Amino acid sequence: MHRDVKDIAKQMRVDIIEMLAAAGSGHPGGSLSACDILAVLYFEKMNVDPSNPEDPDRDRLVLAKGHAAPALYAALAEKGFFPRKDLITLRKSSSYLQGHPNMNIIPGVDMSTGSLGQGLSVANGMALAGRLDARDYYVYCVMGDGEIQEGQVWEAAMSAAHYGLDHLIAFVDHNHLQIDGNNDEVMTVNPIEDKFRAFGWHVLTIDGHDYDAISDAVETAKATKGKPTLIVAETVKGKGVSFMENQVGWHGVAPNAEQAEKALAELRA
Repeated sequence: MHRDVKDIAKQMRVDIIEMLAAAGSGHPGGSLSACDILAVLYFEKMNVDPSNPEDPDRDRLVLAKGHAAPALYAALAEKGFFPRKDLITLRKSSSYLQGHPNMNIIPGVDMSTGSLGQGLSVANGMALAGRLDARDYYVYCVMGDGEIQEGQVWEAAMSAAHYGLDHLIAFVDHNHLQIDGNNDEVMTVNPIEDKFRAFGWHVLTIDGHDYDAISDAVETAKATKGKPTLIVAETVKGKGVSFMENQVGWHGVAPNAEQAEKALAELRA
């Protein structure tokens, strides 16, 4: 089951390593940890059409952890929003694929992100707009666990619950690491589930690398009425590359040629 999505996620990870190695900069750890979530969303769940990227009835995705843009770009290219050959131009001065997503120039990107903590507020606005416009689309927001140390996230969490935004489905990519170290040592975000429940959210916790679990959680979220849903996805930073997994040093450092070759050999095995 989910063989196609598994293969897509694997290809996304290959693309991420190739992109970052060519760029010489970027964020592998959190890009690799989010691949399975994005693969399920774009290839099983979301109503999106590369031939009509501005469709007012499309589902929306806000990558609140915008530094994980390589994962989003890999998904969008695989989906057909732009040529896969363009991925290798990541972070080049002449490229439209910069270090953070830009909705003004990248087909399929619904929100420019990069300033951590702001994505959930934007997703709220999109979900509320959908209600006011009598449209039935869903809004997905993928946040980092370090990101939810930002106070604006909690203002947005309060607002989403207050307005009963049941077409808002948020993920926390809970890989336990941020740029400065372990979340619990830098500024603990736990207990994530209890906090969001106290704010009025429906909360689920899953294995963020289990395709069935991700899919089932989204369906459960869609069936939940009157409140937004948070899916806490337990993930591994650097997932898929043994020497990157659970290593905080790979938060924002691109692999060199030798490291990229080793990583690609693992991913393609």
